[in-house]
Amino acid sequence: MASDGKDKWPRQVDAHEYLKNHRILDLFDNFTAQLIYNKPEDPKKFLIDQLEKLKNARTTKLDFPCLFDESNIRSIFGMLDPTERGYITLQQYKEALMTLGVTDLDQHPAGGELDRINLDTFTREAKRGLARASATFEESK
Repeated sequence: MASDGKDKWPRQVDAHEYLKNHRILDLFDNFTAQLIYNKPEDPKKFLIDQLEKLKNARTTKLDFPCLFDESNIRSIFGMLDPTERGYITLQQYKEALMTLGVTDLDQHPAGGELDRINLDTFTREAKRGLARASATFEESK
């Protein structure tokens, strides 16, 4: 008996939900970006190392594998504050974090009420958001 294709739809939905719930596509996106950025001599070993880092980060909640480190975050802040006033606007803060891939940013950070986000606040929020984006695993419930 030939399949008419109708039975594929529920399996496709199940597959999509599985990938979404376990953040598999996020994991592949992050690892692909890491590979392109780092261009390691041994990509398979590099990926194994990244998986180990992710496993350790899941346990410790620290040092998630991420393309951006604190020096990158400080550089971004510096580009947004070229005259070294010591702060950026709330709009700059939001746009910069969204550009970095931080989607769950604090909409009302310290200094936001004055439209002056300092480096410490920007760095803290960027690191927090990047850690969440880089976690690429389902949080324990």
